[in-house]
Amino acid sequence: MWSPQDAAPEPFDPEYLSAFQARSSFAGVPPRRWDTAEPGEVVILGAPFDWGASHRPGARFGPKAIREADYLGPDGRRPHLTAGLDPLVELPVVDAGDVPVMPGYMEQSLRNIEAAVHSVTSRGAIPLVLGGDHTIALPDATGIARHLGFGQVAVVHFDAHADTGETQFGMLLGHGTPMRRLIESGAVPGHRFTQIGLRGYWPDQETLAWMRGQGMHSYFMEDCVRRGLDTVVDEAVGLVTGGGADHEPAKGAFLSIDIDVVDPGAAPGTGTPEPGGLTGRQLLDTVRRLGRELNVVGAEVVEVCPAYDAPADLTAALANRVVLELCTGIAERRRAGDG
Repeated sequence: MWSPQDAAPEPFDPEYLSAFQARSSFAGVPPRRWDTAEPGEVVILGAPFDWGASHRPGARFGPKAIREADYLGPDGRRPHLTAGLDPLVELPVVDAGDVPVMPGYMEQSLRNIEAAVHSVTSRGAIPLVLGGDHTIALPDATGIARHLGFGQVAVVHFDAHADTGETQFGMLLGHGTPMRRLIESGAVPGHRFTQIGLRGYWPDQETLAWMRGQGMHSYFMEDCVRRGLDTVVDEAVGLVTGGGADHEPAKGAFLSIDIDVVDPGAAPGTGTPEPGGLTGRQLLDTVRRLGRELNVVGAEVVEVCPAYDAPADLTAALANRVVLELCTGIAERRRAGDG
């Protein structure tokens, strides 16, 4: 089985065109081969992978849907109404298309994703990956950790589910297991994890005890309601920038955003919907804030499943705006001289 403990994967053909590729780049931003990323760029990568799904498949079509869920023209511009800047121009943002994934070849597909993310990160750019199911958190975070150092990256994880299963249907790889695999490999130790929005009826008490034993910081949706989301995010920022007891601050933050953290009334097009989540407004405000307050070294937006998003494409549109709000926050941070 492929593992983050293996040697770094070999690069692949950068001219590859995905069968699931969108008609145009995200918002019409300039195309850029992943292996020619320039320092400071935000590089959008599609990862049309859903072989780790446990319930409703179809997230392989997520990158295409997210890119196309926009009523504005593909002009490479999105001036923000309140920030007073255009994040696509100021950063700038480019689109490297989709990473090669091969149906039925899970491990090679994950290796390819890791190779692309590592290539972008090692060139001083920020990978922003459009999923795809949440299995891709494993190669995404590992690719960044290979550059910054194992144990040096903090993960802020938005999700209805903890994704810390020991196995999924007897398999080590799947969208319910990536956070455990990252901890076990040493790429991201447990104390570097902050999870926000957990709810529902999984994981079980044994898994929760394992999570606590690893030092994970997990905030349930009940915490967000009772204590307030702003308070929870305050603590999350402090854990990344302060490091916590007996730990140095992380070198950077990786944002792992599962769209099912949002209530399915606002985001129905996802593989494992769980009622009672955040509002879309809360997620947008929070990712912009984190982009502004943290040194974001990478991000992913996962689990958009377009087949369940008809007829209004609400989920894909929200994910599209998550990308824009995160980029806005990063641009605000740079303008303030903190990036």
